[in-house]
Amino acid sequence: MALPLPTSLSPSKVSAFKDCALAFRFSAIDKIPEPPSMPATRGTTVHRALELLFVEAPADRTPQRAQECLRTALEEMSTHEEYVGLELDDAAAADFAATSARMVDRYFTLEDPQSITPIGLELFLTAQLGSLTVRGIIDRLELDQDGELVVTDYKTGRAPSPAQEQSRLGGVHFYSLLCERVLGRIPSRVQLIYLGDQPQVITTVPSEQSTRGVARKLDAIWSAVERACDKEDFRPRRSALCNWCNFKAFCPAFGGDPSQAASLSIRPGPQRALDLAAVDAG
Repeated sequence: MALPLPTSLSPSKVSAFKDCALAFRFSAIDKIPEPPSMPATRGTTVHRALELLFVEAPADRTPQRAQECLRTALEEMSTHEEYVGLELDDAAAADFAATSARMVDRYFTLEDPQSITPIGLELFLTAQLGSLTVRGIIDRLELDQDGELVVTDYKTGRAPSPAQEQSRLGGVHFYSLLCERVLGRIPSRVQLIYLGDQPQVITTVPSEQSTRGVARKLDAIWSAVERACDKEDFRPRRSALCNWCNFKAFCPAFGGDPSQAASLSIRPGPQRALDLAAVDAG
């Protein structure tokens, strides 16, 4: 019997399928619960702090106000299952807050928020590509001085090496495609803002050609997902990412049995539509 086909793809799920088809199946199709992740939860917190900062009037977007926004974000997260599931003791919680505060401070070394004109924060966009629904959340959509669109994606993980930059920009080009399909305009610039230990901004200029290229790649990935679901053939791909994989115990590449994961699935039935638009905490 064929596996149920996902009805949408997001940048994070496209990346997951390319990294390891089997892990994609466990996460996106079988919906096996995963424990909360410290980096992802910290990313959620920092994203929320910056979202709150940009709700403020431009003159009020100061480093001091940003730290107040972070305290609000930390308070909101304190009862969220994502944070509670980390089971942090007092020392670990203090380190979590301090590391998040450093990331918020680093943001001000990379750009001046008072010069930004945001028109969308944590903006959810969805579009159709044939039978496929593509979805994504843009951290910040703004207008530049010429009235052109700029897409910004915050990243709280490690900055990529020069050789990795183009692959990391793939997700941002995905957002460019969404803007073109939903808003009728291709952004003049898309950028990744890295807030980790090596803060930096990576920028690219999308074009009609690059946007069409993203659409073609998504069509090819979707076809591969369809074939894998039809044949129930999702194969593992060993890489350094295996060291952090939550499904390693079920992976045949490490002596596991994928069928043992079935009892953990929370997928209620083959007709369930999957929402694959979760945030990329970087």
